[in-house]
Amino acid sequence: MTAELVRGQNHPLPQARLEIRVSAGEPVVAGATLGDEQGTVRGAEWVAHPAAPQLPGIEVSKQAAADHRLAVDLDALPDGVHRVSVLLALPAGVGGPVRFGALPAPFIAVTGLDGAGVAGYTITDLDSESAVVALELYRRQGAWKVRAVGQGYAGGLAAMLQDQGLPQAAELAARINDAVALGMARSVAQPPPRSGGSGRVRTATAGGSAPADGGPAPVQPPGGAQQSPAQPVGGPVSYQHPGRRTSAPPPPAPTAPPATPGQPAVPVAGDASGWTMDERLYNQVWGMFEDLARTTAAYRSAVDFADSRMEQELDRVLSDPSTRVGPAADSARAEARAKHTQLVEQARVVLDRDVAQLTAEAEVVEPALPPAYARWDSPVWQGYQVPMEMPMALRLGDLHLPESAGLHVPMLMRLPLERGLWIDSGRDGSSDAALLDSTELRRKAVDTAVAHAARLLAVYPAGEFTVHVIDPAGSAAASLAPLTRSGVLREPPAAGAQGVNAVLAGLTQRVDLVQMAIRSGATDALPPDLDTAQQLLIVHDFPHGFDDRAVTQLRYLADEGPAVGVHLMMVADRQDARAYGPVLDPLWRALLRITPVPDDHLADPWVGHAWTYEPALVPAGSQVLDQVLSQVAQARRAYGN
Repeated sequence: MTAELVRGQNHPLPQARLEIRVSAGEPVVAGATLGDEQGTVRGAEWVAHPAAPQLPGIEVSKQAAADHRLAVDLDALPDGVHRVSVLLALPAGVGGPVRFGALPAPFIAVTGLDGAGVAGYTITDLDSESAVVALELYRRQGAWKVRAVGQGYAGGLAAMLQDQGLPQAAELAARINDAVALGMARSVAQPPPRSGGSGRVRTATAGGSAPADGGPAPVQPPGGAQQSPAQPVGGPVSYQHPGRRTSAPPPPAPTAPPATPGQPAVPVAGDASGWTMDERLYNQVWGMFEDLARTTAAYRSAVDFADSRMEQELDRVLSDPSTRVGPAADSARAEARAKHTQLVEQARVVLDRDVAQLTAEAEVVEPALPPAYARWDSPVWQGYQVPMEMPMALRLGDLHLPESAGLHVPMLMRLPLERGLWIDSGRDGSSDAALLDSTELRRKAVDTAVAHAARLLAVYPAGEFTVHVIDPAGSAAASLAPLTRSGVLREPPAAGAQGVNAVLAGLTQRVDLVQMAIRSGATDALPPDLDTAQQLLIVHDFPHGFDDRAVTQLRYLADEGPAVGVHLMMVADRQDARAYGPVLDPLWRALLRITPVPDDHLADPWVGHAWTYEPALVPAGSQVLDQVLSQVAQARRAYGN
């Protein structure tokens, strides 16, 4: 039975190999420090954190996430270690909550590798703190125990590390925050919070129930939410989605046909809650994304447990000279491997069941998606009309995991854009990109930018979205042709230093004017000729053709522009900007990196899987882009814009 601890209470640890699970509801940083008999951290080499996630006996997550799993092997800790402190901190300087008091109470669970609970602790009474020592594992008279701590620090990571005796606390805190910022830059933004208890509750939580032979326990939703008591544990996924809720009372939703007894319900498009069908579909897609993340996390945890168990059993055979060789040894090895195979197969059955049901859901959801969420080859574009309202979100591409490569989940980004986009035209980091020559890859990057810009123009009402293009050398003319020949660009792509400076100066001035008007409460005093539509600036081949002033203006637009309706879409190879050194690091971090070819660089906000991203491109030979953009241009002329 799991011991539920309160602050200051301790509990004995029954084994050396443990897992520490963190559920925070929002992305947090998880780390661990090693302390001597006095609890002092002797140096940075005794701190496990996202920039250095592995120490002897400790492994932590590489990025901020809502859920974490920390691996601990007490027998493998360095000599002189008597204490392991588990640390949580809010990401600094990347948006989001700045104090734990604004979040649900984090929950920490200590479990065995088989998922059996040892101790749990809900960290309560936090307010202005941005970092907290959640719990500590400590050695007393040769035995290890866990103690609930819950000590918070308003001064953040630096104050917490300094309190543990680390001399270079400020420097290490800055290094950790930099690593986290880089990780957050690759993370798909989490959707807005729903009402309490609104995590998508499954009758079989991600990965299903624990295997009878000691497999890992199910992954619980953030905040320790439990399964619905009305559903049997380990049953099929319920497609009524009782947990997909928003704060708004839902209109009548589609009703699924009655299920055959003992079979899962037939999935229905739009069965999540929301005011409109678009909102319900948006919530449903995010529910699918989260479900796939969690069921895959449970599968990977089960495989890790099976590997660890087999390793332990083989170690026992090899450590005893009497059983090291001979028929008994061969039998023990065969039995260990058979158990490993059985556990992995059990986990795979659960994963395949969940993936099959999510695939069935995707097959009914995809055809029902509106243009903003649909692929370019969807029939919905054949009946396209310029909308009267801005949609909730925009599809940037698809995401999938290697365990379920056939199941693609739409990647939706909320509108208006909260951060700009960086379309990487470089060859580093992607095997698909490495197969292309640099010229072809740059062309694909511009094509990707045009496809995203066209979709943005298509899903906004007439006159409410304006696109500017900077192409210093005019080398992207062929890819930009759909935008230029349709007439959706008010001005031709800017070329040369003079054109670059003119566009940047105009957008910078717009940001300044709108900011001043908002701060002074005098928005009615804006110049009558100011374009109040959302603005998108596509920058091709950065930093070629940009002087220091232009670079500074770009950084300003990336930081200040989104809040007042000015957004960046940069087509660039980061290696081309290496001459600027670290000066441009804040610019890259402000943008969401996407690629023109498949690449596994994006992470989910729950468990931090590396997802393979595939861009939403127009099928070869299709005329859909020209047809849609011509309608946008016609509507704009009718609107008088």
